[in-house]
Amino acid sequence: MKPQTELFIVVLLLASSAISQEVEVVEQEQNIEPDGTYSHRYRLTDGTEVQEQGKGGVSATGGYSYTSPEGEVIRITYTADENGYNPQGDAIPQPPPIPEAILRALEYIRTHARPEQ
Repeated sequence: MKPQTELFIVVLLLASSAISQEVEVVEQEQNIEPDGTYSHRYRLTDGTEVQEQGKGGVSATGGYSYTSPEGEVIRITYTADENGYNPQGDAIPQPPPIPEAILRALEYIRTHARPEQ
């Protein structure tokens, strides 16, 4: 076998053993109140953690963390309310900055808009 093929097989075996690893709940709490407020959290043996609190059908705030296949801990926080679901975290792709020339053009259009006819 070529060294590249052997390396691929080793990586494949490691990945499959990691995927088939059993995960168990280490901690879990949940609370639901008559007024619709709630909170829950749990932690798993693989390091995954989740927590959320809010009012059912109205709003929620929370977050979760897990370890990526590359070994990096990913953390996401979020709010969900009348403005939609708004996650935040370094793992969420961000759009590139808007070039200065485009910003100037948009400002020109905004300040020089023609009145409606």
